[in-house]
Amino acid sequence: MITPTPEQIENLKSEWTDQYVQVNAERPELKRFAGRVGRVVTVNWSGKALVDFADGAWYDITASADCLTRLDPAEAKAKYDSTVNSAQPLPARQG
Repeated sequence: MITPTPEQIENLKSEWTDQYVQVNAERPELKRFAGRVGRVVTVNWSGKALVDFADGAWYDITASADCLTRLDPAEAKAKYDSTVNSAQPLPARQG
């Protein structure tokens, strides 16, 4: 496995962060996410996109067109419920 350089990571972050995506369901390791819309939270230092499928967890999936397909934001927002993700603040713990 080739470790991406810091410049490559920054490029991946700017390319994929906050994008609505679907996985390439032809890849066996991604079949469980077939048909689901996710949002890329960020890209980690291993070159993996942290994808939130609004199920309370984030999944690391290779940040490439081989694994992920960008969706039109207007279409995807209708299919993605952002209130279900695990990054929501907990009011009971605030201030």
